[in-house]
Amino acid sequence: MATTTNYIITHCTVADSDELTRNNIPAFWADPHWRLAWRHRTLEYHISQVAKRTARNLLSDPETKRQQKAVDPATGRIVGFARWYLPPSHTKKSNGAPAWPNAIVPAVSLEEQAEIRRRAETTHWDPNEESDELLIPIREAKNEILGRQSYIRLDYLAVHPDNQGKGIGTALVQSGMRQAEEMGLDVFVHAMQAGVGVYKRLGFSIEKEFLQDDTSYGGKGDVYTALMVYRQKVNVS
Repeated sequence: MATTTNYIITHCTVADSDELTRNNIPAFWADPHWRLAWRHRTLEYHISQVAKRTARNLLSDPETKRQQKAVDPATGRIVGFARWYLPPSHTKKSNGAPAWPNAIVPAVSLEEQAEIRRRAETTHWDPNEESDELLIPIREAKNEILGRQSYIRLDYLAVHPDNQGKGIGTALVQSGMRQAEEMGLDVFVHAMQAGVGVYKRLGFSIEKEFLQDDTSYGGKGDVYTALMVYRQKVNVS
C-alpha cells in the first residue's frame, strides 16, 4: 500500500484540545446528519461549545480508545485527527503493557482532571434529535457486523476542509491499519459518503450500505452511509 510521509502522525495531548476542535468540527459540518442535529447553531458557536468537551473526551476510555493527530511539519499545525477503539481482548501486549502506546493520550493530574470535568459541564449541548431514527437501522446493522468477530474500529476521522485531498486522512487510516496488521485484526469503519473513496482505495469493502431520504426532517435528500471492513490478507503457503 502507498504510504504518505509528508505528515507527522503522533499521539494527542489535552493541550491539543482547542486546535483539534477547530480541525474536527468544520470537517463534520458538511455531514447531513450533523447539519440536521445542529441547524439551530452556527459553526462558530458549536466549535466554542465542543471545545469545552474535547479534553474530557480525549481522556475518557483510556483502556480501549486510541487517538492520533496529523501534524504539518512545515507549520507545526494539526491538520487531521483519528480516533480508534481496540477490542477489549487486545488492549494489552503479552507483557502487560498497553497496546499501541503511541496513540494513548497522556494522563493528567487529578487537579487537571477536575478542571477538565468542570469545563465540560458548562457546555451548551442541545442537538436536534428528530432525524436520529434514521440511525436505527444503521446501528442495528453495525452491531450485527461487530458481533461477528473482534475488530479495530475506526470511530472518527476528521480533516479540516481546507486540508482535504492532501493524503492526510489516508495517512491517519494507514497508521491504524498497520497496528491492526500487527495485532492480526480486521478493521471496521462506519463511513460517510465523503470517506468511502478513501477507504475503498485502501482495500476496505462494503459490508452494508444505506441510502436514506432525510427531506421529512428538513434535509436535502439522499444520505449515503456505508459500513466497511478491511480484512487482513491470509498467506497461503
